[in-house]
Formats: sequence, structure tokens, C-alpha cells
Amino acid sequence: MTLDDLPTPCLVLDRTILRRNIAGMATALARHGVPLRPHMKTAKSIDVARLVLTGQGGITVSTLAEAEYFAAHGITDILYAVGITPAKLDQVALLNADGADIAVITDDPDMAGIIGAHPRPPRSLIEIDTGEARAGLVPADPMLPALAARLGPAFAGLLTHAGHSYAGRSAEEMARIAEAERAGIVAAAERLREAGHTVPIVSMGSSPTARAAADLAGITEIRAGVYMFGDLFQAGIGTHGIDDIAVTVLASVIGRREGQILVDAGGLALSKDRSTEAGPRDWGFGLVLDREGRRAYGDTTVRRAYQEHGVILLDPAHAIPLRVGERVRIAPNHTCMTAAAHDRYYVVDDGGAEVVAVWPRVNGW
Repeated sequence: MTLDDLPTPCLVLDRTILRRNIAGMATALARHGVPLRPHMKTAKSIDVARLVLTGQGGITVSTLAEAEYFAAHGITDILYAVGITPAKLDQVALLNADGADIAVITDDPDMAGIIGAHPRPPRSLIEIDTGEARAGLVPADPMLPALAARLGPAFAGLLTHAGHSYAGRSAEEMARIAEAERAGIVAAAERLREAGHTVPIVSMGSSPTARAAADLAGITEIRAGVYMFGDLFQAGIGTHGIDDIAVTVLASVIGRREGQILVDAGGLALSKDRSTEAGPRDWGFGLVLDREGRRAYGDTTVRRAYQEHGVILLDPAHAIPLRVGERVRIAPNHTCMTAAAHDRYYVVDDGGAEVVAVWPRVNGW
């Protein structure tokens, strides 16, 4: 089977690039001696997880559907890194009773009390806000020791995520954000230790700060995920290069008119994430590559996205002599959002056209 045999639109995953990205992150963290707890919210695939994990190791997930899926495939050490609710706590307890070891997070005192009083409380981390202002307690919050006390024996440590690193635009700025992330959660951990709590887990991470951190003293694990696949936004902020984008959308030409090409990948297949619009370079709804994933058409992009139609505005400097039915690949703005619309990866190696594997992925919540 080759790319020409596939239904379009669909996801193409270049395993050679994926392996290179995995090795690059492993090298970046090896200099610190801090283990990676890979975040699988982007890949959502056991086949990808098996490449990332070497021997024993835990993962991070963003949905309980992922947690159940990975547990069923033999990965039991799982951190569910989204604030837990009472109903989901019961679901976690059932999965743990069936052999999983799912840890949860909270920043809410009432929820901490519910966890502490649960007949089968899971390991629980308190979320710390080190600058993103999305969730978590700031390191100096006076409520922090009381929250740990409410969790009781379930308290297992602290977690933070520097999502605001996506606003960084230089290596120096990323390193500064990484240090603020590290220093903030380590300070919170020290406060709790001084209050008599044991803090075995001090977990931080995003793909940009994992790569940029100059010092990870006091950190017990790093969580990063999008680095495996990459995307145009991450390339724009320097997490990796454009040639390191492992996942693209294969699309067919369905129409031509002067100055533009129409393809069958629209907003549902590509997502309508426009994150690069605020970045160093606006890539529209995705960068257009040739069938083998090569940058043969310069900076040609998908400029408009309807539900099932993508409009490629032609660059006069890079003609695209494609007929209806021929294929292109489109590098996404935000690979997490793009992949979410698809249920499998068609795997190729080293830019080839032969499909060497089909890897399912889990979706939903």
C-alpha cells in the first residue's frame, strides 16, 4: 500500500522523523539526569508510546479515555494531568481497582477533601501556577499546606505546566521561563517540606521549557508531548525545525482555478487553529508540501478552510502543476488539534510513499 491508495484526508506519520524527535528530547534531558514522563495527549497511540518509553516508565494523559486505553495496553503508571472532578474520581478508582495506577491533580480545597475521604483515593498532586495563570495555586499561596493536609496520605507531590512558554520568541526567553517554572514549583515543594509534608513528585514541563532548561535541580520528572510530532507553531518558536514535523495531512486536489487549488482537507481535517497568526510567521491553515512531504512549493499555504474544503493560494514563484486527484501533504499549525479529528496514522519511513504500518489512536474523553 502506498500513499496513493489511502482515503483522503488522512494523517501521515513519518516514523523516521518521530524517532529523531524522541532521541532529541532524550538527549536534552539526559544532561540533567531527570526522567521524562511523556505526555501522550498529542499522539494518543500505544505504538508511539512504545517508541518513547524505554523499559519501565510512566506517561501523562489528558483524558480518562486515554488512561483506560493505555492501561489496557499494559502501561499502568499514568498521570491524568487535568483537574479531577468527583464523578471522574470514581472512574479513576474503578480503573485503579482493575490494575491501573492513575494519579490525579487538583487545586481545589473541596476536591482535595473529597479525594482524602474517598475509600480508594488515588495518588494526588497539587497543581502549581508558575506563570500560565490557567490553573493552580501560586507557590506562595497560604492555602497550599492545608490543601496537602486535606489530601492526607493520597498527597504525592506537585505539578506545574509553563504553557505561557508558547509566548516565548527566543532561546533566552525560553530559558528564563523554564527557570521560573522550575524555581516556582521547587519553592512550593520546599514550603510543604518545611510544613512537615513529604513531596516525592515535583513535576514540570512543556516541550519548549524541557528543551530550554539550563537547570532542573529539584525536579523529579519532566512532562512534554508535542515535541514527538512537532508543528508549525512549535517550529516558529524554536522548539524544533520545520523539517522535524513528523505528522502531516494527506489531501487530494479536488479543483483548480486561476491562482488557487482546492483540496479535500478543510477545517475538520486540518483544524481551524490559527496559532501561527500571532507567531513569527503566519502559516495560514498549514504549509503545503508535496506528496513525499518535501518543501517543493516554497511557502505556499492553505489560506482558507471551510468544513471539507481547503483553499491553497498559489505562489507565482512556485507553480504547483497538479491535476485533480493528485496529492499533497499539509503540515499543521497545531498538531494536537489536527490529529484529534483522525482515528489512525498511516506510517511511512524517511519521506517514502510506501505505508509500512497503520497505527490506531484513541479519541474522545
